[in-house]
Amino acid sequence: MLESLLRPEDRAVEAVVARYQRVAPAITRFARSLSGNQELLVRLGSEPSSSPTEIVCDPRVFQAAYNRNAPVTPDEVALASALHEVVHLVSTDLDEQRPIPPDWPRITEDPLPDEELDLLTALERAGGPVAEKFFFALEDARQECQGLRAYPGARSVLADLYRAAFPSAVANSGPLSQFALGCFLIVGDYLDREVLEKRFEARAAVALDDATELLREAAEATDPWEIGGIALKLTAIARAHDLLTQPPPQATPSQKRSAEKHDAEQAAQGVDSVRLLSPVIQDSESYQQTRRAAHARSGESDRKGAAETAQDESTDQLLRVSQAPRVYLPTGQSGPLIVTSVPDAFSRFAPQGRRALAEAAARWGVAQRDVSGELFPLFVANQRRGLRSGYDQGDISPHAALFIGAGLYQRLYERRAARTRRTYAVSLLVDASASMLMARPVTGPSSGREPAITRPWGMSAALLGAWTLARLADELQIDFEVALFNRGFAARPGDSEWSYSRSRSAATAGLRRTQGAAADRLTATVNHYLVKPFDRRWREAEDVLAGLFWTAAEPRAAAAEARRNPHESAPVSMFEKASNVDEFNVIHAAERMARLGADVRVLVVLADGMTRGSVEALRAAVAAVEDSGTTVLGIGIGDDTVDNAYRRAEVVERPEQLANAMVEGTRSALRRSLALQGLDTWWIRSSRAMRKEAS
Repeated sequence: MLESLLRPEDRAVEAVVARYQRVAPAITRFARSLSGNQELLVRLGSEPSSSPTEIVCDPRVFQAAYNRNAPVTPDEVALASALHEVVHLVSTDLDEQRPIPPDWPRITEDPLPDEELDLLTALERAGGPVAEKFFFALEDARQECQGLRAYPGARSVLADLYRAAFPSAVANSGPLSQFALGCFLIVGDYLDREVLEKRFEARAAVALDDATELLREAAEATDPWEIGGIALKLTAIARAHDLLTQPPPQATPSQKRSAEKHDAEQAAQGVDSVRLLSPVIQDSESYQQTRRAAHARSGESDRKGAAETAQDESTDQLLRVSQAPRVYLPTGQSGPLIVTSVPDAFSRFAPQGRRALAEAAARWGVAQRDVSGELFPLFVANQRRGLRSGYDQGDISPHAALFIGAGLYQRLYERRAARTRRTYAVSLLVDASASMLMARPVTGPSSGREPAITRPWGMSAALLGAWTLARLADELQIDFEVALFNRGFAARPGDSEWSYSRSRSAATAGLRRTQGAAADRLTATVNHYLVKPFDRRWREAEDVLAGLFWTAAEPRAAAAEARRNPHESAPVSMFEKASNVDEFNVIHAAERMARLGADVRVLVVLADGMTRGSVEALRAAVAAVEDSGTTVLGIGIGDDTVDNAYRRAEVVERPEQLANAMVEGTRSALRRSLALQGLDTWWIRSSRAMRKEAS
């Protein structure tokens, strides 16, 4: 049943967290109502904790619920498991100190102290580890039954999860384990006693019958100390029915403790294989860890955001991946794409970048003034096409008398026809992997003995082309976007070299500890960095693009600057040696451009190698984008594999070829779009008419 409901990717932890995020506002409202605190915050974290101001849920709890083999949908599991965790975090407080109640049965031979103790310490001294296991099973079920009473839908999901795990738990449990499991299910009202007794061994069934009245009291109790007393009585019932190990009279204290530990493990085995394990109510050690996590937080700062002691980079990365937009390919594949702005710190390299841009443009012969060339008058003419000839310049229509006679007063000043000026959008995608910063031949050897001159020109030439295309788009007043794409640990807009390296190391270590083999997938994400988005003015992005150019043109100098001043320098180490997945970025860039509603759309993709995702998927993605009306140009740097994926492809071997190929390819696409609407012919005809009038 689970296999038919959950695809493999749905069981990944980032998908689990993403489903939780969709119900997070409802969970927060529920937690505030349950606690009576309208300021209570609910968030996800690497360690669960509970305090009067905030509760933190561990996403691994939700992942464990997803892995249950039960006939429930993923959305049901997301909501029910989140409510379950919040109930326990809000309701569990076992720190109140009292004297041991006089009506508690004496289980141990040691005298009970008269001083005030917390509940768990009192249980340990009065009943030992077995009584503690009974207590946590009963308290878990009581909190669920009472806390979720107003939410029968969530209760039914938990019941389905528990009932699905019940047969396997019974088959692999002994009589003590079955007895504890029966107590949990009856107090939580998940299964009837008659059903349980038919499946249990005889000794467990008889013990459960004797405990019926105590379990009824546990379900109605309002004080965890009452549950503690009932747990002690259940331990006595288990001993009376020979469910506990009876050490011989000559047994040493060490042997007795070993027997008690074994019995405690047996008592917990069946319950833990059925219930959803919430750390705060799992056992004494787990409870203490949860409470310590709450005390470790620096209180006042929690009300405004995550405190320094509470930040966990692995959880932040997990949340980031889960919240990333999911891109769907024409092949049916899908995956998350981290979409973010390129770090602002690159603007600190802007002065060096502007000088380097001017030098490179002169060296490679890429014009930087009047870039639009012959396209400018064509686009001006395109804007004028929205007006009719004759009386559309402000004069009253020569047919005004006829319009007045016919009562068509609205036609007197009809000057404009329906708009025919087309809108344009250009998007540039640049490969930002570390291979683009590698040294490449700039000129060939002048003789057979002289080596070729090499420089890291791949990304720098691409960014020079981006700079030039931005000027072209700015002159023509058309929408333009520049984005970098790579695969690795995603930088944040405010990152410096220090914060980026620190976050990457902490997130990688934390995810390897908590997610195992999935850590690499969660840290090496597919990233889409917006350098100049459509909705941002070109002037605002100039400094960042110039800084990126200097980083690409002088990677060693940029790396040295980052080492000297890591707290202020841009995160130059974000350009990792990782395999790109081009198809996701192509689809996302095309979708962003399509949302503008432009009539003519041009997408330029530049990379120095083929995608490491799937060539077939990239080919299908490019074909789908072109079929939607977008012109896609694929440019490969020293790599002809672009011919396998792009209908319009070009391979370049020199930096001057690359920048000019980008600019001329875009010009050609824009010129072709103008020609398709007859604008070239119209403009030439109008120009000739103007010359005749002048003569």
